[in-house]
Amino acid sequence: MTLAVASRIARRELRGGLRGFAVFLLCLMLGVTAIAAVGMVRSAIQEGLRSEGAVILGGDAEMTFTYRPAFPEERRWMEARALRLSEVYDFRSMAVVERGDVTERGLTQVKAVDDAYPLVGNVTLSPDMPLVTALEGAAGLPGAVMQQVLIDRLGLTPGDRFILGVQEFVLMAALEVEPDASSAGFALGPRTIVRRAALEASGLLGDGTLYETRYRLDLPEGADLAGLQAAAETAFRDSGVRWRDARNGAPGVAEFVNRISAFLVLVGLAGLAVGGVGISASVRAYLASKTGVIATLKTLGADRGTIFATYLLQVGLVTAVGVAAGVVLGAALPLALAPIIEARLPVPVAFGLSLRPLAEAALYGTLTALVFALWPLARSEEVRAAALFRDGSGPGARQPRLRYLLVIAGLLLALVGLATALSDVPRLALWTAGAILAALLVLALTAWGLRRGARWLAKRQALRHHRTLRTALGAIGGAGEDATAVVLSLGLGLTVLAAVGQIDSNLRGAIQRDLPEIAPSYFFVDIQPDQMAGFLDRLNTDPAVNRVDSAPMLRGVVTRINGQPAREVAGDHWVLRGDRGVTYSQEVPRNTSVVAGEWWPADYDGPPLASVAAEEAGELGLSLGDRLTVNILGRDIEAEITSFREVDFSNAGIGFVLSLNPAALSGAPHTHIATVYAEAEAEAAILRDLASAYPNITAIRVRDAIDNVARVLRSLAAATSYGAGATLLTGFVVLIGAAAAGVRGRIYEAAILKTLGATRPQILLGFTLRALLLGTAAGAVALVAGATAAWAVMVFVMDSAFQLDPGNALAIVLGGIGVTLLAGISFSWPPLAARPARVLRAMG
Repeated sequence: MTLAVASRIARRELRGGLRGFAVFLLCLMLGVTAIAAVGMVRSAIQEGLRSEGAVILGGDAEMTFTYRPAFPEERRWMEARALRLSEVYDFRSMAVVERGDVTERGLTQVKAVDDAYPLVGNVTLSPDMPLVTALEGAAGLPGAVMQQVLIDRLGLTPGDRFILGVQEFVLMAALEVEPDASSAGFALGPRTIVRRAALEASGLLGDGTLYETRYRLDLPEGADLAGLQAAAETAFRDSGVRWRDARNGAPGVAEFVNRISAFLVLVGLAGLAVGGVGISASVRAYLASKTGVIATLKTLGADRGTIFATYLLQVGLVTAVGVAAGVVLGAALPLALAPIIEARLPVPVAFGLSLRPLAEAALYGTLTALVFALWPLARSEEVRAAALFRDGSGPGARQPRLRYLLVIAGLLLALVGLATALSDVPRLALWTAGAILAALLVLALTAWGLRRGARWLAKRQALRHHRTLRTALGAIGGAGEDATAVVLSLGLGLTVLAAVGQIDSNLRGAIQRDLPEIAPSYFFVDIQPDQMAGFLDRLNTDPAVNRVDSAPMLRGVVTRINGQPAREVAGDHWVLRGDRGVTYSQEVPRNTSVVAGEWWPADYDGPPLASVAAEEAGELGLSLGDRLTVNILGRDIEAEITSFREVDFSNAGIGFVLSLNPAALSGAPHTHIATVYAEAEAEAAILRDLASAYPNITAIRVRDAIDNVARVLRSLAAATSYGAGATLLTGFVVLIGAAAAGVRGRIYEAAILKTLGATRPQILLGFTLRALLLGTAAGAVALVAGATAAWAVMVFVMDSAFQLDPGNALAIVLGGIGVTLLAGISFSWPPLAARPARVLRAMG
């Protein structure tokens, strides 16, 4: 027979609708919708960052310097190419409000601007006024604007006064919209904007203090950004300049969005894998209902190819419908919720119909449907014409022929390859694909072992008086595949949920339990060298202070390794992105240890020597004797690496990737940093005394910084939990489908049991015990698999310890039991209501 014949048969069979494919459609639609929606949101954010790049950055391009303004030749270079130029200083400080004997302090991220700011975009204030007017101030004082959260924290209202350093300002308005806020990256404190000239007498911008100067360039229309970047980096390669432009105005935001969306797409793929179990079960059940049709076709001369093509065409049509519905929903939901999404995101979002994420979702859905549908489809060839005379004979139980297995393997490889190629984090995609396949294999083996074990237990003499339990065990170990469908679908959904839950619990635990035991109370920065003696004297005489660590602090950019551009040698490592903290010390700091090489002598006064953190040195491919060139305040220092140190960055204390011998940095203006470990009740007095004595010092309360990180993690956990919840919902749909498909078998089972004298309560108890056993097995395996995945993420990705959260683990097991009970008992009424005589007569 030909494909045309198969097409005609398939079309006639589908005239009755798609009733047998309800679970197939729902599973496929849910998975495709989730992936398409995530892709649409990611595309909208990327388009917003791309189209509003100049607004986010504050100009068409930006050149950033650390600890200094631009040198005259650098400024002349910028002015020669820009239509307008804006200079912005960015640093942290303490905003102080004095009310008699009461002093309020709050950490703030200060932006000191010139009259040209903002070059692009608009600042919105409340009450409404131009920024220039607000910064002019009132009553002879310079003006300032603040974010509302800081205003509330300090108890201010417009017209009140506050102090930065030793300079008094008047608050003129609340800062509602800061157009270039996203380009600044992660901030520990709310924003305050003042005029640069107003800081001259503040004492906050002394030599060596921690600040950045950012020069925003308004370029002519059609300027070659790539060419200008190359020219700037060539002209000022060794001056420590960093270039950004409107092509990627907020690289940190873009990278975060790419990573989280890549992860959510992978969670969506896990949901598709769960749905794949339902797809396979749905196709198998559909083909079982078509046994008579297949046998009739074979009797009429249809060959294997025609049978396979007939049902492949039907499955293909259903797949097209499910994928199309998922794509439409995945596109419509973000567009419908666009106002809500935009309000919750701190970056511009440009929603529109984006074809690429929809095409990706369609490809994922199509490949998944084919991978899971081909196995039962291939077994449809095994139906014999004799099945016409034997009711209930479905497709043969033998595995498909080799050619089908090879096609399935090829489609699976294509699916994994597609996920890897399209992911922004290919390694994560590979690991996730491997984890999903491993979880499916473990769950399949568990289902097989459960059936074998149930069959074995049902025959034990010890259970001969427990007929209901033996019946439940016999049903689990019987010829049907309910156990496999339940364990695979529910188990994989719960595995994803368990992994997300355990990772979230461990991250919260690391923040809430571990860090407070080892973290300092305060992190002080911008301590001038002549202030160190008084600073330490205040702390060392306080019995509530347990420990004080301090170190000189500079910022430098690693520009060369062994005379070659650093990025050409070591790639895009985080140490080479922008400036890094640099210190000097005569002796090995007490919180580090030398693991290779030797530290310089205390009186060493020769050529510059360097010590590098061992882990980062290994990642950069450095060896003892290599030479690093570090640009500090525009000056190149080339130092020989003489040692590697073990540095612990996880305790929120002082740690430096790079340390030089003291003579190498002699004469360079710098400040000191310090960490203070003190009793909680002494923290307020320490801050009050030090801030009063040294107004230029900035104090960062470590607990506040930890809380900021915790808020980010909570948002991340919420996003991943939604994805895991969608996966679990798909698993529930599969369970409902499996329960619905098994109704006929349960009716027959109930009829036999009633004939043998079983009562309805006994039969219901048997169904309940079956659901309890399957749910417990699925939950237990999901717990082990999810905890293993969480352990791998915490240890190998987060580089942190793992601790099993028993509460979350118990919730997973109980959830598995509850969901299975709900799905199983929901379809118990038809078997309980069936009349044995009628059922057995129909089966005869």
